[in-house]
Amino acid sequence: MELSSLLHDLHLSSFSEKPRPSPPLPAITELLSRLQEKLIGAPSESSSLIGQVEQLFQAADPNWLFSLNSANQEDGWTELQAAHGCLINALIGCAALPLCKDNCRSLNATAYQNVLTQAVAVSSALTALLGTLGNWERGGGARADSRSLLQVVAPPICVFAVTHFQDQMWTNSSSRAAAQRLQEALLRAGDWRDSAHLLMGDDEGRSRGIVGGVLDILQPQMTKNSWQQCEAVKLVFAWTLLQVTRPSLSHHLPRLLPPSLLLSDHYRPENCMLGVRCLHHIVLNTPAAELRQFNRAEVLYQALFKHLYTSEATVIQLVLSCLLDLLLVLEKPPSLLGPSSTHDTHMEAEHKVELRRVYAAALPGLIDRMGVAVCRHLQRVERVVLGYLEVSDPPEETSRLNILEVLERSSRAAWPRMRRRVPVLLRCLLRLLVDVSEDSQLADSARTQLMDRTAACIKLMDACCHGNIQHLLRQVDSSCCSAEVLGCLATVTMTAER
Repeated sequence: MELSSLLHDLHLSSFSEKPRPSPPLPAITELLSRLQEKLIGAPSESSSLIGQVEQLFQAADPNWLFSLNSANQEDGWTELQAAHGCLINALIGCAALPLCKDNCRSLNATAYQNVLTQAVAVSSALTALLGTLGNWERGGGARADSRSLLQVVAPPICVFAVTHFQDQMWTNSSSRAAAQRLQEALLRAGDWRDSAHLLMGDDEGRSRGIVGGVLDILQPQMTKNSWQQCEAVKLVFAWTLLQVTRPSLSHHLPRLLPPSLLLSDHYRPENCMLGVRCLHHIVLNTPAAELRQFNRAEVLYQALFKHLYTSEATVIQLVLSCLLDLLLVLEKPPSLLGPSSTHDTHMEAEHKVELRRVYAAALPGLIDRMGVAVCRHLQRVERVVLGYLEVSDPPEETSRLNILEVLERSSRAAWPRMRRRVPVLLRCLLRLLVDVSEDSQLADSARTQLMDRTAACIKLMDACCHGNIQHLLRQVDSSCCSAEVLGCLATVTMTAER
């Protein structure tokens, strides 16, 4: 029976007011196989075929569309699942992205022109299938056990939807909207609340997740030699990983960690940053004991630390944030730390203002992680404080403000060891007050913040010395600094007098 006449008969039998004799229908697996062959063998006719497949999914009786053709239920379900899976893969193949032959360059927008209309048609056909399948399974048509047909078709449909609902060169507003509708239809079909629930399922086991099936599709494409051939693969992988949290992530860690390391090791900043985000998500959502197993934490540390030699501030910012959380896995409690430690940065000799801002913003968090163990690093902290406070960072002075915060936190954590460093640090702070008060190009808000934060540091210096620097501050008069500086220092001495 030809497909067009079959669709005509299905349509009449479904919507005709007068009943008519049902025509003999072929086995659904046979029809699906024929459709698959036509979609693969006649690319020029694929657009009309996709539309006919959509009509089939909309008009056909679900009990025939998902019926078994074998007396043996096991064989029948295997055959039915395979037939639907192959047809879906053939549909998705009609909107497949062209592969990049040169791994060093991405394709331009013109290479994806044929994908746009096909993606809309395929999304529409798959949406029709999910609507029919979801209603059928909820109506009691599905098997009683866990091998639901939806579990078979959901992973490739999810990968396709995620590929096309992102704002990329191979999508436009129409294809993104169609893909978004497809993703919503997928969630409705399986009664999944959101994408995370779709991937992970329920803790109670009432709803199975499909993350394993999605990784089965992505993993062969996320190898060292193949991941750059398709622009979408890395994005779909990252989207999948970032949806999976504790405790589900641990189960799939051996399949998620290697591709993340592969991305983070790439020379292009956008790929490297994507990989670092994936690694950070893994660190945050995996128990420390599992990260230490098989030396994974050390591998992560080495992979991240080498990026501190780059000159890309955006990369370093992500790396430092990830390293701070990884230190909680690598390091023992501060009281148990030995002479060596993984706390280390390259910020001392950094001269680029943009990178200095990134380092200065990350250092307060590192001081908090170290706690009292910062005592072992006070010499380096002092050098960093002196070097960074000397250089202006207009207009917001973020580097100086962050370094002053570092000095505050270090003084609170290691106050018994700060006394011997007070003379050098106090001179630096007083010099900073004078420089800030005389800088006419500095905004009033930045000047106020700097002077307030500097005064707070001087108060802590005085507390570390048990008030011994009060007499030094009282010797400062108008002959050596402005009234603004004197007023700032007066707040320190008056607080101590109270």
